[in-house]
Amino acid sequence: MRGFGSIRRSILLAGLVPAALLSASAGAEPEPTYDVVIRNGRVLDGAGNPWVRADVAISNGRVARIGLIPGRGRREIDAKDRYVSPGWIDMMDQSGKVLRTNGAAENKLRTGVTTVIAGEDGTPVKVEAIAAYFAELETHGIAVNFGTYYSATQAREEVIGDTARAPTASELDTIRANVRTAMNAGALGVSTALIYPPGTFQTTDELIEIVKAAAPCRPIYATHMRDENAGLLDGLREAIEIGERAGVKVEVFHLKAAYAPGFGKLMPEAVKLIDAARARGVDIAADMYVYPFAGTGLEITAPNWIYEKGFEAGVKLLRDPTVRARLKREVAAGPQPGWTNYVYAAGGWDKVVLGAAFSPRWQKYQFRSIAAIASELGRDPADVAWDIMVDALPKRAMALYFMMDERDIETALRRPWVSIGSDSGASAVYGETDALGVPHPRAYGNAARVIAEYAKRRPVLSLEDAVRKMTSWPAARMGLSDRGVLREGLRADVTIFDYDKIDDRASFEQPNISPIGIDYVLVNGQVVLDQGKLTSARPGQVLKGACATPSGPT
Repeated sequence: MRGFGSIRRSILLAGLVPAALLSASAGAEPEPTYDVVIRNGRVLDGAGNPWVRADVAISNGRVARIGLIPGRGRREIDAKDRYVSPGWIDMMDQSGKVLRTNGAAENKLRTGVTTVIAGEDGTPVKVEAIAAYFAELETHGIAVNFGTYYSATQAREEVIGDTARAPTASELDTIRANVRTAMNAGALGVSTALIYPPGTFQTTDELIEIVKAAAPCRPIYATHMRDENAGLLDGLREAIEIGERAGVKVEVFHLKAAYAPGFGKLMPEAVKLIDAARARGVDIAADMYVYPFAGTGLEITAPNWIYEKGFEAGVKLLRDPTVRARLKREVAAGPQPGWTNYVYAAGGWDKVVLGAAFSPRWQKYQFRSIAAIASELGRDPADVAWDIMVDALPKRAMALYFMMDERDIETALRRPWVSIGSDSGASAVYGETDALGVPHPRAYGNAARVIAEYAKRRPVLSLEDAVRKMTSWPAARMGLSDRGVLREGLRADVTIFDYDKIDDRASFEQPNISPIGIDYVLVNGQVVLDQGKLTSARPGQVLKGACATPSGPT
């Protein structure tokens, strides 16, 4: 008869019992098998499938196993009665600058976000410094994964400044060279913000030539369109044309029908236009935030022509009473070619609310409409708006524009090609306004609101589809093949939430309040939000486009 030691060796060699279990049977404490094991959760894979009861094991920043996990983790998380999903992706972020000084992105993490895609306005450094900027972020440490576009307007400004003139052939060549430099550094694509000067001065043909320079890198052309108001459909047609002629994918930033006379009518036509383009092979999609009001600077309330010689010249014109008289007539006249009239689109100055004045004279009126402020002061509302703008300089006075309708939000949100983007940044100081400077609840509540409001409180989305819109779908759009789905071997970005408790608490009146019900967030396998508390971990990575030289951990 063989002794126990002989039998033990035979079993081990046969691979029938893990060595760790044999050690345990001998009384020794086994070494942890995994870095983290999330136990007993309702696992949503992110692809839209129903949840399954399972454990999730994580090692070396990746999902090691999903199912019944016999081994221990160095860290064990009990997810009983909670959902475990891939980390949520913010498709329209504004954190590119603030992450250089504060990489925590706490307001983002607390809303379940693990990856942010920035760059509506480009990068906070010039094109030749983008590679060093990316290295700086990872060296100093960021808690979220970060990717960015390079802006066509930025490329243009670096060559010809902010005036309305067209670039010469030589200048256009330099602009295109800047785009190629940005793509080689790792930019994810080319962005535009065509309602803001000087971007508004770029023609369709000029933009096509600029975007073509990025085309070999399989980028996205991401656009804040030229018109989201009365001319929404024309704005979409231009975006589609640029994508088709340049041979690239198109992403429509914060899809909205921001035009009170067109509520309930424009958005159905817009989604039909996008559906038709997709049917004929145009790779176009959109993202959106889920609030019926926008937030941007007060400078947009003045017609674009005053900025044709540059912003400083435009401010000088705004101080002139004679010029103001003309501007007031144009604001009252409604939609005009080449300018998005936000005041008319919202339905008047009573729908334009002061957000951030950056001036003691005006800040006391925060969250009051421009019309109400003007009435109290016995002044014209346009004069009040432009005085607030000028007095805030060099900072940018911000306003909230109540110019969307919930019916249109629901119509767009139901489309399978819509993902979620907040149009907000991380806050330099948690609990204060985000880096964009707009006191809008989207900075603290947007991602959580998709589930709390549109999956739980309203029958707009299923929970599975709400999660898909923030995980696998945006990951697929951005070419992030190693994220967005909970699957063995992929990056372990994870959000754990309590469906019964999740609630976006940020509101118009109190915009800087984080959600409840999001208990744990992991980025690249490390816990960055632990039982609702921020940790010191900064495991975020810079996500780069196809033309970047591979670097960093794999």
